[in-house]
Amino acid sequence: MHIRTGIDIIEVNRIKESINSLGQKFLKRVFTDYEIKYCNSKNNMKYQHFAARFAGKEAIFKAISSSLKSKYDITWTDIEIKNDEERKAYFLYK
Repeated sequence: MHIRTGIDIIEVNRIKESINSLGQKFLKRVFTDYEIKYCNSKNNMKYQHFAARFAGKEAIFKAISSSLKSKYDITWTDIEIKNDEERKAYFLYK
């Protein structure tokens, strides 16, 4: 078994523009219902939280091999970014 790490950085404005121009179509394609509710609860910091979850998911996609992605047809909403009780991020594969 190979374990890889991935890191990704994204501009908050890029996510904000995507949300503002594409709305629910973008949100539902990329984020789970839980993530949308969580990020929207952050009020004026919601775009930073959406961007962080987007970057986390993108890092996960980069860390898994392309053969796994295509074999299992993993989509953006199959991966959910959450925080534990200490506010540390972790992901779930649905």
